[in-house]
Amino acid sequence: MDKLSKESCEACRADAPGISDKDLKKLMPKIPDWGVVVVDEVMRMSREFSFKDFEQAMSFSNRVGNIAEAAGHHPAILTEWGKVTVTWWSHKIKGLHKNDLIMAARTDEVFEE
Repeated sequence: MDKLSKESCEACRADAPGISDKDLKKLMPKIPDWGVVVVDEVMRMSREFSFKDFEQAMSFSNRVGNIAEAAGHHPAILTEWGKVTVTWWSHKIKGLHKNDLIMAARTDEVFEE
């Protein structure tokens, strides 16, 4: 599939392999506004989204929460006045899985709505 957001998330087990460096490098151009950050020695995908006020930021946070719940995969969402930071990683494997990149792409689509 060409569109990352349309790919299916798979169930992630504690022994699931993280995304390979090769696959990460191949997929990152599909989500160019996201960056890889390391927090507490755990790789994560993070992006900050800007809004004109708190109400829009909160609405976006709720919509991201809805897609997260539907997928059974939940990010860290920091909602502030005029901005929201969304951070995806797979808690079970303490790192990045392809699911995180798929959900980052879906988050971008929510922002574009």
